[in-house]
Amino acid sequence: MRLEELKTIAKRRRLDQLVVTGQADILALTGVNTDNGILTADALYTDFRYVAAARRVAPGLKVLDIKRFRPGGRRIGCSFAMPHSMFLALGEKAPRGVRFVDISKDLSALRAVKTPDEIERIRAAEKLACEIWENSRARFEPGMTERQMAAVIKKAMIDRGEGEAFPTIVCVGANAAECHHEPDDTVWNGREPVLVDMGVKLGGVCSDLTRNIPPRRRGGLYSKVYDLVLQANLAAIAAARPGITGRQLDKVARDVIMKGGFGRCFGHSLGHGVGFEIHEAPYASKKCDTALRPGMVVTIEPGVYLEGNLGVRIEDLVLITETGCEVLSPTAK
Repeated sequence: MRLEELKTIAKRRRLDQLVVTGQADILALTGVNTDNGILTADALYTDFRYVAAARRVAPGLKVLDIKRFRPGGRRIGCSFAMPHSMFLALGEKAPRGVRFVDISKDLSALRAVKTPDEIERIRAAEKLACEIWENSRARFEPGMTERQMAAVIKKAMIDRGEGEAFPTIVCVGANAAECHHEPDDTVWNGREPVLVDMGVKLGGVCSDLTRNIPPRRRGGLYSKVYDLVLQANLAAIAAARPGITGRQLDKVARDVIMKGGFGRCFGHSLGHGVGFEIHEAPYASKKCDTALRPGMVVTIEPGVYLEGNLGVRIEDLVLITETGCEVLSPTAK
């Protein structure tokens, strides 16, 4: 269905040829997972390793040897997100005077609204992520390092899913002030707070979840920050519905944190889409005027980070429905 929609877009934009090369784009358009493919309006070009699988997964799609591909026409639509080396190679093979037209936004928009099958897979992946979080948290013990805690999660993802959707983040104490802290040899003494950002792959799709273990004795500052971030998270979930733009949704959460006195400590966007990739459209950010639509899946992840002191982020994955949103992260905050 998406490929047919892309063909309609190509016709409207007067494109002579479509050239789709991104692995996730090809997967979303055809169901075929190949890291060496070129999809046109009427064929998939790939190498020997993927031909049989492609014919099985997409029996109605013509599958050809990638060595046979030749760009043609005067206006070729392609994603400018492709590697520069690939773009140069494409240009060398293309006819003289060809014009390349960027279809990156078209591809992102097509993938932003999930199919019913993709929604069920994402729902299952997020449910598994929550289960892994709960089981892993119960196995954390004082004396473990961030790396060891991350390893517990990673092993569970390999055992029960298809591995990590992205490198698991485990932050002990003040390390949580680093938004994308890489787990190191910092030891958890069992009393300090811990922030964990994790996602498991399942059914070819990603999940995303952030939870915290509060300190054994919650000081006034940590309690204030945690409660403020939770309030921002819940406010954004309540506001997420069809028609609201990514910019407006971001502002809902940002206003809560600004009124709480920590606006400068919330430096990233509120959220992003999740699907075949961990970061994809739509985006809940200051720069996104895309209106949310039913079938879109987006993270709600406000945070406050006080360098050298503490950090709190609470992240849920939500599905935009006809009347609001469904929270896909069934685990306590």
